[in-house]
Parts: sequence; C-alpha cells; structure tokens
Amino acid sequence: MIEGLIRERLPRHIAIIMDGNGRWARQKSLSRIEGHIRGIDAVRAVVTTCRDLGIEFLTLYAFSMENWKRPGREVSALMGLLKKFLRKELDEMLENNIRLRAIGDLDSLPRDAHDTLIETMEKTAHCDAMVLTLALSYSGRNEIIRAVRRLMTDGESKGIHPEQISEETLSNYLSTKGIPDPDLLIRTSGEYRISNFLLWQIAYTEIYVTEKLWPDFGKEDLIKALLNYQSRQRRFGLTGEQLAMEPG
Repeated sequence: MIEGLIRERLPRHIAIIMDGNGRWARQKSLSRIEGHIRGIDAVRAVVTTCRDLGIEFLTLYAFSMENWKRPGREVSALMGLLKKFLRKELDEMLENNIRLRAIGDLDSLPRDAHDTLIETMEKTAHCDAMVLTLALSYSGRNEIIRAVRRLMTDGESKGIHPEQISEETLSNYLSTKGIPDPDLLIRTSGEYRISNFLLWQIAYTEIYVTEKLWPDFGKEDLIKALLNYQSRQRRFGLTGEQLAMEPG
C-alpha cells in the first residue's frame, strides 16, 4: 500500500484526534485505563511511520482541558502514562532526531508530569528531523483567548494599532507559532467533531474520519488516510479551473 504514495504530495503537517480508547476497552470488557495503555502502542506506530515517511510535523490531541472533568482515577492514570511514555521514548526520539513540543495549559499538569515534559522538550530541542507536538490540557478556544490577551498587552506597550492586526499577527501569538497549519486532520472512532482542537489552525485543513478506534489504528490505517488525502484537490477557496491555470 505504501508504494502507492506520492512522496512529493505527502502532507507536511498531520494532526490527529486520538479517539476511542474507552470504547475499545469496553468492547473487550477491559478497564478504560487498559484502553489508554493500548492507545500508546498506536502512538508509537504513527510516530514511527511519520518519521519513516519524512513527515515534518505531527500533532497529537492527547488530553483536552475538558478531560479534567473525567473520574480522578482515570485522570491520574493518564498523567502517569504520560510521564512513563516520555521517559521510555526519550532515547527513541533522540535516536530518530525527533523534537518534542507541547501546547496547552501546561501549568495545570501535575508537577511530576510537567517537569518530565519540560525535561524531555529541553533534551530534544536540538532535533530537527520531525516535530512531535502533544496537545495537553488543551482547548482551541482557550488558546485563541490567551493569544488575544497577549496581543492586547503588547498592543498597549508596543503601540500595535487594531488596523495593523492581521491573521499572521494573531498566528504569531498562538501556541503553534513556528509550526505550519495542518494539511491533514485525522479523527478516529467515527465521530464527526472537531472537539475544540486547533480551531484557528485547521481553517483549510483536509479532514479524514475513520471508524477505527485509536488502539486499533496502525501503519496501514495511516497510509490509507494519506492515500485519501492525495486523492483530493486542495482549492483554498479557489475553483478547480483556477488551480488548473496556475503554473506548476
């Protein structure tokens, strides 16, 4: 299947809403925590495949701001899994030249998870083959609000006038500054929702939804999504005829 991919038309940035761990566990009469544990295997498979294909940016929706409302035992287990994942995968990230970044309200993370995250980001800061971004305690609306607040503060101190504010201006105040907008957004579990993820950044992103639950999502499923992506014509508001007239 991988032979059908056109390397020159691979997305530069893939974002994934990893959904379905709980349903996967329920179908197998297992605990939700077991579903999250198995979901880590899918993370490894996707990161490895993206690295092998030369995908430059991969952003994973790992924990939303709304997820704090889940049962305390599940939240605690998720934070423990995050810490374990970071410690276990650090050498792999360094070996494969993968830089780790994180977006969201990171200060709300438990201190040990927060410190492990910061340490991992610092140790991989020099890596430049791929950027893996984890969205943790993340909310798209909250990200935009925080960006506007910072912009307003700078507007007062630096004399930025309202008419000077452009899309590029606001983008530079988002957590994803320096990262291109996603070309492809994948959501597992068959749900047709954005779930408050990268609301600003996905304005022209291609969306692919699969019925596969996240723990069952692997290399072949990612390739299938990429083949679907390559079958589309990205118009960015133009007509197909206009694109056909463009050089190249």
